[in-house]
Amino acid sequence: MSLKVQTSNITNKNDPKSINSRVFIGNLNTAVVKKSDVETIFSKYGRVVGCSVHKGYAFVQYSNERHARAAVLGENGRVLAGQTL
Repeated sequence: MSLKVQTSNITNKNDPKSINSRVFIGNLNTAVVKKSDVETIFSKYGRVVGCSVHKGYAFVQYSNERHARAAVLGENGRVLAGQTL
């Protein structure tokens, strides 16, 4: 049995630590890519504490800035569902 931890939808805290630990994902094909897909893809870089998906974009909130930077380096320019992030 696999246990999936549910992440929060909150990605809009304004304190400096939260801002620096947040990743914006633009040009996201949200007709195909769902919140669970974003969480799966971006969780390989560190602990995701929040994820919000909107039409065409998403935010992923990490527990620290190091994880956020690793995600940007690893996913920037990736083609996902036919669109370049």
